[in-house]
Amino acid sequence: MTGGTVALGAGSPPVEAPPTRTMVLWCPDWPVLAAAVASGADPERPIALVAKGLVYACSAAARHEGVLRGLRIREAQARCTTLVVQQYDEALDHRAFEPVIRAVEGAVPGVHVLRPGTLAIRSRGPARYYGGEHPAALTLAGIAADHGAPGVRVGIADTPFAAEQAARARTRDVERVRIVPEGASADFLAPLPLSVLGRDDLTMVLGRLGITTLGAFAQLTDEQVRDRFGPEGAFLHRLAGGRDPRAVTARDVPPDLTVDAAFEPPLDRADQVAFAFRRSADTFAERLRAAELVATTIRIEITDDRGVCLDRTWAHPRWFDPADVVDRVRWQLQGGTDPTGLEAPVAHVRLEAEAVDAVTNHERGLWGSGPDERVHHGLARIQGMVGHDGVVTARIAGGRTLAERTLFVPWGDTPAGGERAVAVARARPWPGRLPGPAPATVLDRPRPVDVVAADGTPVDVDGRSTLTGEPDRFRAEGDRGGRFSAVTAWAGPWPLVVRWWEAGGRRLHRMQLVDAEGRAWTVVLANGRWWAEAVAT
Repeated sequence: MTGGTVALGAGSPPVEAPPTRTMVLWCPDWPVLAAAVASGADPERPIALVAKGLVYACSAAARHEGVLRGLRIREAQARCTTLVVQQYDEALDHRAFEPVIRAVEGAVPGVHVLRPGTLAIRSRGPARYYGGEHPAALTLAGIAADHGAPGVRVGIADTPFAAEQAARARTRDVERVRIVPEGASADFLAPLPLSVLGRDDLTMVLGRLGITTLGAFAQLTDEQVRDRFGPEGAFLHRLAGGRDPRAVTARDVPPDLTVDAAFEPPLDRADQVAFAFRRSADTFAERLRAAELVATTIRIEITDDRGVCLDRTWAHPRWFDPADVVDRVRWQLQGGTDPTGLEAPVAHVRLEAEAVDAVTNHERGLWGSGPDERVHHGLARIQGMVGHDGVVTARIAGGRTLAERTLFVPWGDTPAGGERAVAVARARPWPGRLPGPAPATVLDRPRPVDVVAADGTPVDVDGRSTLTGEPDRFRAEGDRGGRFSAVTAWAGPWPLVVRWWEAGGRRLHRMQLVDAEGRAWTVVLANGRWWAEAVAT
């Protein structure tokens, strides 16, 4: 236990357990560093990562220009005109930090990940092995720097919270390690501002009471804090007093589901790379079987001899087998270019599982799953012959026109942003959208349509969005040999103005017609011409 309690017996008050010395490794501006390395940007430039329209993290150069966490994007750009703005990617943050975690775990056991960029370790074991807390801290900081986390600072104290604040509170530029003497964590924390707790609302309320430091906050009794701020406030009160109740526990080390293939000399043909990667794909499948898992989403990183990395995430409607992995490598290499040649020879391919599931959830049922399996294998075989984009499935998306609401996704992929993003976009209010039910068939390409009145004059729409005549007959290109068909019923028109404030905005009018065969047509007037958009039988 770290700053926890031990029950002596029934009816006995809890007694504080002796604290365990904790070492925290903290890499400053880790989210910015990870994003800069992934995008190829210079981490020394002013960079800001944004989430929900606010600055989530920023580089030291950006802070020097006045950019702070929590600013709106426009305000941050006004303070720093050369600011590079990127979207914060939490998955990238975790993925980039994984090699650092594994490297430190290889040197000392029991690594506890507080967050990407911050690790906690019980310092007793490393201090004994490396000859003291300071040598151990320098050694582990060097290991982290060698594996992609430069400038790591180390703090050592009686509790994880105090150790992290020691790592962050550097007093000299050359100081990489700060050690708080045993039993002095409360005194070290006392002068720190309340803002280090990360709760702006608590800081504001206590500031109005004249309490601005952790030491002043710690002087309040537990009952006073619990009655006013509840359990969360009581937890923060214990942190401020150097009584962190959290224990440093080793994480469950995940199985190694990453394979690498290096090619020497580099290969300059997509089919050569795919063939050479087959053995690595088999190794990947064997590791999954050993862990009793299946991969439903994988990530492939392909690096050429120039150092340019092409990475992509692939999803699967079922799970990946070795043949599926090899297909994805080939499709990613081809990318719509000449399949016989690449822009640069490939030197390295890396494959890792991004989403896995227990193999028991994908076992065949008692009576099998024959139809589904045959459909999958048939589509996968065709996709392997015609390419990744050759087999698509349809989704209903958001939009005003029927064509906009039709979204085609390659077989096995998820739509951009995921199914949830598509569902949210579909549920949004779309002024001017036709109400349901939707037509049975949306035409791939709108067909020109002629709509005429009883006297043979073309039917148009005037400035008041009314028809210039009652539709009597119409004909659609490619239907009934181009002959006119009688209109038995019609409704409309309904105006639709799209992006009226832009130069490229559109003004459309839609109408529904029913022909003599009982088919309902949805036609659109655009640029002075009627077009058939959909038909329902």
